[in-house]
Amino acid sequence: MSRSVLHVDRSQGWGDLFVRPSARWLRWAGIVSALLLVGATTASPQTLTTTGESIVTTLVRWTPLIARGFALNLAISFLAMAIGTMAGVALGLARISLLPPVRAGAWVTTQFFRNAPWLALLFFCVYALPHHVSLGGVRIVIPDWTKATLGLALPVMANVAEIVRGAIQAIPNTQWQAALAVGLSRLLTLRLVILPQCIKPAIPPWMNWYAILTMATPLVSIVGVTEAVQVTSEALVAEARFELLMPMYLYLLVWFFIYCYPIALWTEYLEKKYGVIQ
Repeated sequence: MSRSVLHVDRSQGWGDLFVRPSARWLRWAGIVSALLLVGATTASPQTLTTTGESIVTTLVRWTPLIARGFALNLAISFLAMAIGTMAGVALGLARISLLPPVRAGAWVTTQFFRNAPWLALLFFCVYALPHHVSLGGVRIVIPDWTKATLGLALPVMANVAEIVRGAIQAIPNTQWQAALAVGLSRLLTLRLVILPQCIKPAIPPWMNWYAILTMATPLVSIVGVTEAVQVTSEALVAEARFELLMPMYLYLLVWFFIYCYPIALWTEYLEKKYGVIQ
């Protein structure tokens, strides 16, 4: 493969991800510390409740429930990304099909779900799909969070399809010609020659979309799924304390930041390691 198309720097190991960007990690720690400091500063004597409980104590008390809700956010992100990736790879391969109807149908599907509002897809999946199915006389209830997961997987599918299509089209035509010259069929050429070369350049944008998906999971609270944002809202209602509004949501923001920011660093690292040279 031509070095002018794909550059892979093998002089650095995976451990360099945590060694080389040490300044970035320090900056990250500083930002998180500043956010926590703002939350702690909010807990001044004037913001104590009539029972004498500070904001920090209240946050600690609600942490187990918020953590349980955040775990559901992560579960939804994992499942939606897995479903979207599997469907997106198939859709991306359909985008390069030699059959015009298949190629046209894949293009329409990709463009529709790439440009559809995520919230509209969530409402459609949660309220239009059945609440239960019957199999062999057994009634199986479909939870709202599973339907919301499907709603988030649809735009991910479309964007993964574009990642796959772009990665395949970035492979030089000489790779196809060489495979055909040795007698490989188009299917074998894709499986043995083209797709293995697409994995590394496709990983950074795929990870970037996973981070975007994770940050979009709080949308499911609008359709009634009890995840971290919904738990935080219920905690505010239960506490009935106006001074908790900013600290509670800031606390939740820190949770998402601590989870997503390392993914952003890792994505940036891989973009430099396996990036396409312009």
